[in-house]
Amino acid sequence: MRRYYLDNIRWATVLLVLIYHVCYLFNDVGVLGGVGSNKSVPAFNALSYFIYPWFMALLFVIAGISARYSMEKRSYKQFIKDRVTKLLIPSTLGLFVYHWITGYVNIKVGGGLDYIPASIRYPIFAISGVGPMWFIQMLFLFSLFITFIHKMDKNDKIWNFCGKANFVMVLLLAFPIWGAAQILNMPVLTMYRFGIYFMAFLLGYFVFSHDNIQDSVEMKSIPLLISAVILGVLYVIYYFGEDYTSPQCLQSFFTNIYLWIMTLTILGCGKAWFHSNTRFFRYMTKSSFGLYVIHYPVVITICYLLYYYCNMPAVMNYLVALVMEIILTVILFELFKRTPVIHYLVLGIKSEHI
Repeated sequence: MRRYYLDNIRWATVLLVLIYHVCYLFNDVGVLGGVGSNKSVPAFNALSYFIYPWFMALLFVIAGISARYSMEKRSYKQFIKDRVTKLLIPSTLGLFVYHWITGYVNIKVGGGLDYIPASIRYPIFAISGVGPMWFIQMLFLFSLFITFIHKMDKNDKIWNFCGKANFVMVLLLAFPIWGAAQILNMPVLTMYRFGIYFMAFLLGYFVFSHDNIQDSVEMKSIPLLISAVILGVLYVIYYFGEDYTSPQCLQSFFTNIYLWIMTLTILGCGKAWFHSNTRFFRYMTKSSFGLYVIHYPVVITICYLLYYYCNMPAVMNYLVALVMEIILTVILFELFKRTPVIHYLVLGIKSEHI
């Protein structure tokens, strides 16, 4: 039986990523990588604080659950082959086909374009154009690890043991999450937080792929929702004005408790109320990965042009950027998935799947 609510949480979170990146690119709270900071709106900065601690961890939990379901239907060889096509190709070769645009805009905004010899600009643009593709790269590595773990535990002893957890034990998993947040964090490239994201992926795979645990979280969805909203408001108030991507913030106990409660809240509320399978939902389920892959060069280009070449009120920059981002991302996705070679290199789609 397909768990439609997991599909719906995934695409809804991808939409949240699209919204977040507009807020991030105009931020003025010290987070590096934006296009400019003197046209920022505090309310949109607050939204960034509210969603940043948990939305990517949530995607890794969902990815872990999905990996478990996928491995139940595929051989090891087929599982890895599928991941190479869908994850590795777009996050490596795709950088040279499409995501070099991100690298170009980032370097131009940073003022470094004139210091790079013309002969090596393109490969530098491509290599520095990773952007949100870090998520795809890490997901591929985690898929390799989980295949190895599954081979070592052929009788599923770990998975079966994790399935015995009750709701209190699930709540207490906040402590492993907090501990994992302290380790395997890359300097400078702070989005590569291998510790916490691998922990989130493993918990999705071993814990939340059990129906009984999904049910237990659903039963507590209302108190979880109330707790998550209260924690979120307090979190924004406490950290507002600080760099919310700094190690001091991301590794704090408060951040990781909030992250975990919100993750459980969305899983529980999603199972309770987000189980529809409408035509729009089916389209978003099929398209969310592609929209994630496509959107960042679109939004960074739009925000750059709006910031430097349009004299609109600050709030209009956000609204126009978001509307244009969504429209152009969908158009490019539909175009790319129909274009030979491009659909494979950028989106990881084979011809027979179009």
